Amino acid sequence: MHLTANPQTGALAALFLSCFLVTPDVRAEEPEVAVVVKIAGIPWFSAMEKGIKEAGKETGLNAYMVGPTTADPAQQVRLVEDLVAKKVRVIAVVPNDAKALEPVFKRAESVGIPVVTHESPDQQGNTWDIEMIDNQQFGELYMQSLAKYMGEEGEYMVVVGGLTVPLHNAWADYAIAYQKEHYPKMHLVADRFGVGESLDETKRITNNMILAHPNLKGALIYGSSGVVGAAQAVKEAGKKDQIAVIGTCSPSQARKYIMEGIIRESYIWSPVEAGKAIVHLAKLVIDGTPITEGMDFPGLGKATVDPQKRVIRAIKLQAINKDTVAELATLGL
Repeated sequence: MHLTANPQTGALAALFLSCFLVTPDVRAEEPEVAVVVKIAGIPWFSAMEKGIKEAGKETGLNAYMVGPTTADPAQQVRLVEDLVAKKVRVIAVVPNDAKALEPVFKRAESVGIPVVTHESPDQQGNTWDIEMIDNQQFGELYMQSLAKYMGEEGEYMVVVGGLTVPLHNAWADYAIAYQKEHYPKMHLVADRFGVGESLDETKRITNNMILAHPNLKGALIYGSSGVVGAAQAVKEAGKKDQIAVIGTCSPSQARKYIMEGIIRESYIWSPVEAGKAIVHLAKLVIDGTPITEGMDFPGLGKATVDPQKRVIRAIKLQAINKDTVAELATLGL
């Protein structure tokens, strides 16, 4: 059977197809870099997202952030699995559990997707890791601050973001080892708690510890939201002058408690700069740029490079206290 072409039908078909053949967004043709963070929606990673987007524009990459709704390693692994299936150009991860990610990192490698990490210097299966601190120095610095405010004696507690979070546990290990060597009159009253990414859970744990240990003098908190929870518990217990709270924090989130003298001191590297560094590292990997000792890393300056551990470091520390918190908060941190 022979069908005669109908001009009207052809015109309608062309019109129909034109509704779907929209000119693509320019960014769709740019190499896709997906950054998977520990947990979405908290101030630290919202600030990191700002840096990711800015660096995406600077490098010509389609860089964006995704993250689980809770600091759940299984959720984070599933997000990475989805990105492997999507075949993005580079996957970057701020791990909740370094070990849990190893199998999916291997799958990424098998299909030619490089993986870069941040806050995971001992990670296996990645291409490179970018750090903005020296972990031993960072952990010991916090213990020095805690000891100062505790008078170098008494009971203290430790909270980390999660018991499987590599960086937080490394900091805690260094801090506790430093205490044992330099401050023998200080005493860790319990094993560390892995709830530091949750304000509510850290508040609950701190409340429990205050009740169980009436002589508690210090709380060392690693986790961007947990330090505020600990501060709230100390304030509500009326122990502002008895318990020193020290910990990593977002200046805007912790500002009130720093000004009230409950959170005594903190140190930070900029999550905005970290977000930019992750994307710039992805660009270097995509371009095949050699990464060498003493290189001028984009936006950070001179970097040290450990090719065996695949770790790049560019130290950028800023003290957070009553004198600096307002300015840092205005930067969106």
